[in-house]
Amino acid sequence: MKIGFDNEKYLKIQSENIKKRIAQFDGKLYLELGGKLFDDHHASRVLPGFKPDSKLRMFGQLRDSIEIVIVISAEDIEKNKVRADLGITYDEDVLRLREEFMSREFKVGSVVITHYNGQRTADQFRHRLERMGIKSYIHYLIDGYPHNVELIASDEGFGKNDYVETERPLVIITAPGPGSGKMAVCLSQLYNENKRGIRAGYAKFETFPVWNLPLKHPVNIAYEAATADLNDVNMIDPFHLEAYGKTAINYNRDIEIFPVLNALFEGIYGENPYKSPTDMGVNMVGFCISDDEVCCQASRDEIIRRYYTATNKLANGSDNENEIKKIRLLFNQAKITTANRRTTTAAYEKKIETGHNATAIELDDGTIITAKTTPLLGCSAALLLNVTKYLAGIDHDLKLIPQSMIEPIQKTKTEYLKGKNPRLHTDEVLVALSVLSQHDENCRLALEQLPLLRGCQVHSTVMLSEVDHKIFSKLGCGVTCDPVKKKR
Repeated sequence: MKIGFDNEKYLKIQSENIKKRIAQFDGKLYLELGGKLFDDHHASRVLPGFKPDSKLRMFGQLRDSIEIVIVISAEDIEKNKVRADLGITYDEDVLRLREEFMSREFKVGSVVITHYNGQRTADQFRHRLERMGIKSYIHYLIDGYPHNVELIASDEGFGKNDYVETERPLVIITAPGPGSGKMAVCLSQLYNENKRGIRAGYAKFETFPVWNLPLKHPVNIAYEAATADLNDVNMIDPFHLEAYGKTAINYNRDIEIFPVLNALFEGIYGENPYKSPTDMGVNMVGFCISDDEVCCQASRDEIIRRYYTATNKLANGSDNENEIKKIRLLFNQAKITTANRRTTTAAYEKKIETGHNATAIELDDGTIITAKTTPLLGCSAALLLNVTKYLAGIDHDLKLIPQSMIEPIQKTKTEYLKGKNPRLHTDEVLVALSVLSQHDENCRLALEQLPLLRGCQVHSTVMLSEVDHKIFSKLGCGVTCDPVKKKR
């Protein structure tokens, strides 16, 4: 995988910038964390070299100063809201996040339940936390939030919320997903800290959009594609431009809410330490891009990937036409089409040539390997065999898995397990190769090539099964597929 981002530089300058921000206040900073902390795969895709856990590793340098507070909305608990990428509810994800942080030796102080209005399910969750020995707090719905500043910054507003007790100078406020009330928790804490004579600070840590890249830079357009379902729009920060005469990029929600935040800060402190929403951020990622063209190309690939993800959702019954329309508009801004993804074109050509569904993978050196569906193998499984043979220098015509081994597996799938698709999936092919590798040198060599697929791009002319998606993901491949379902 070509590298376009200096991860070591990022770890250094990002932690230094956060330390500086803590020092600007009374040694207490509430840091609202946007995006994902230890599984930020979007950032690793558009900034090749950025590790999915880079932010967590960066915070590891500040571990002794950090306390984490996890926020969840009572409304999300009541709706049984599910985190789409993991398939678990938000309340379960709170517990997962806590375990993940603690396993990395971070202090997790408490859980805050926001938007509370007497919901029975929220009470049940709080009792569950209590039984587990986890401290929890309640923050209430405030009439007119966030615009009724006079009420919000009063004892009947923020003053009514539980004061979250914390011990360390850097308090990270995170949540399972957007809309959980992280910012309100931060501001409520500033109000209640100020009542106790502590001038605590607030900052926001979001990777995207990258404030010091151009508005239409592919990295920033890729962020819009990633949030097309939320209808986020990147914008030039007008407050920053007015205050400093410099262009900085932010997104619509932060810009729209800034006048309200400004009034809230003035209500709490008498003045706002920040002149713009960009001022509130601490993100240094834009200073760590080492190869702009590599990041641009990776971002174009990501925009196309998001398009295929959206069209697949529509094919599966989602009502997301507007999301697709927005991404198509972003294609125009980035001056790309799906043909810019070389694997897409290669897979189409293979399908036309053979009359069967096809897949294609682009290797690091630009080589394209293709495969088609056969009576024995799905096109994804066939692709894994073709590409590992190529990388191992094995003759393409050599059959790594004999038909005599595949047929009994097919019989088990269809006759005993009542499956409708007899063809082998990617996981079944890898298991078969693993068994054969004990006595077959070629199978062993083929398996040893799998790490070389990390960062490679794959396209399929048919929607992948869940298992094939997971295998490519675990191999580190960027996968797209047409919104065409397999015919039985």
